[in-house]
Amino acid sequence: MKTKTMYQCDKCGYETISWTGKCPSCHNWGSLKEKVEIQSPRGEKGKQNKKAKLLRKVEVDLSKRIQTGIGELNRVLGGGIVKDSCAILTARPGAGKSTLLLEIAGDLATDEIKILYISGEESESQIKSRANRILDEIPENIWILSTTSMDIALENIKSLDPDIIFLDSIQTMVLEEYSSRAGSPVQTVECTNQLIEMCKGSRPRAAIMVGHMTKADEMAGLRTLEHMVDTVLLLEGESDEALRVLISTKNRFGRTGEIGLFNMEENGLKEITDSNEFFITKRRRNVPGAALSMIKEGSRLIVVEVESLVSKSFTPYPQRIGDSLRKDQLNTLISILEERGNMNLYDKNVILKTTGGIRVSEQSVNLAIIIAIVSSLKNIGIDQKTVFIAEVGLTGELKKVPQLTDRIRELDRLGYKKCYTYPFEEEIPTKNLDIIKCEELSDVISDIF
Repeated sequence: MKTKTMYQCDKCGYETISWTGKCPSCHNWGSLKEKVEIQSPRGEKGKQNKKAKLLRKVEVDLSKRIQTGIGELNRVLGGGIVKDSCAILTARPGAGKSTLLLEIAGDLATDEIKILYISGEESESQIKSRANRILDEIPENIWILSTTSMDIALENIKSLDPDIIFLDSIQTMVLEEYSSRAGSPVQTVECTNQLIEMCKGSRPRAAIMVGHMTKADEMAGLRTLEHMVDTVLLLEGESDEALRVLISTKNRFGRTGEIGLFNMEENGLKEITDSNEFFITKRRRNVPGAALSMIKEGSRLIVVEVESLVSKSFTPYPQRIGDSLRKDQLNTLISILEERGNMNLYDKNVILKTTGGIRVSEQSVNLAIIIAIVSSLKNIGIDQKTVFIAEVGLTGELKKVPQLTDRIRELDRLGYKKCYTYPFEEEIPTKNLDIIKCEELSDVISDIF
C-alpha cells in the first residue's frame, strides 16, 4: 500500500501537500492538521475479475473510430480517432500544433461530441482569439480550461465528462502529490499515466496531448512517454514555409509512416487535397535544371519536382546545398555523376531543392536528382511529361525501387508520357506511358541529352 501525506485545515477544509503556519484560505493560524491517506497501488483495481480470452474469440469493434472532417488527419490516424485512445503530437515551436488541435476541436464539436481543451501554456482569451481567427463559427460544445494543475484537469474531466480531451502541453502539467517541477520525467510520466487511465477506463474517451520538441528534433522527455501512448504524431515544417507534413511515427490502430499534407495559411492549416498540383510547377516551356520523380509516403504516391542550379565557383571549395535532402546524399550523387557520368563538377556550385519544400529520403528519387543536375549543367530543359524513378548505385547502375508497378500505373493514370527506370521483367500494361528501361546512368544521360 502507498501512503500520501496531506495537511487539512480544521476550520475551512482547505488541503495542501505542505504545512504552513497560516491557512492560505481562511487565514487562521495553526489550523492545518496532518492527514495520512492510504492509496492502493495502480494496476490492482479490478485484477481479480480479469481473465484471459482466446484471441480468435475477441471481437473487434470498428465503430470505435470518430471520423473527422479533415481527410488528411483521418489518413494519418488510420481512419479516424479511436474512442479509447491516447495520442501525442509533437513539433517545433510555431509549426502549428495548437492550431491543428483547435481545428480538430472545431470540426468534431457537435451535440453528440463534447470537447475539453486544456491548456497549460495559453489563457482562455488567447485560445478564444485563435479560435476567432481560424474557425468560421465556434461550436457550442467546446469547453476551455487554462491550468497547469493535472489535479484540476482531472476533476474537470470527471465533472464535464467530455468525449475528446486535448491537452497542450503535457510538459506544463503537474500533480500535487509529486514535488518535482513541471516537465520533469516523474511529472510527465505520471500525468500521462493519469490521462491514459481516464481514456481507457469504464468510460472510453479519446485524448490528444502536445509534447515539446528538443533542439535535436526529438520529443522531449523519456522514451517511455512514446511507449505509453497509442499514437505518436510528428508535425514537420519550418515557420517560414507553408508546407506542413503530419507523420505517424507510431500507430497501434493503423499504418506507421502515413503522412498528411497541410498548407499553413493566414486562417489556419488547410488540407492539400491534390498533392501533384502542390509539388509541381506548371510551365509553358521546358526549363533547365528541373526533373520529376515519384515518391511513396505511407500509402500515397506523390509526383515531386527536383530543381537544381549549377554555377561556376570562385572559391577553392564549391558549395553543395540541398534543402530537401541530406548533404551526404547530395555529395554521394555528385560523386557518382562525376565518375560514372563523366561530368566535371569540381569547380561548380550545386544547389538543390524540391518544389513545395517536401523532404525526399527515398532512394527512388536519385536518378531524378542527377538528371536535374545534368540538365542545369548543360542548360537543356527536360520534357515536363517525363519522370525518372530509380536508385543509382556507386557503380552507376540503375537499381530497383519498391512498388514500381503501383508507381507506373499512377503515372499512367495522371497522363505522363515517359518513365526512365531500371530493367525489370514484369510486363506492366499502360495506355499513355512509355517505359524506358536503362541499365546504366550513362544510358539515360545519352538518351536525354
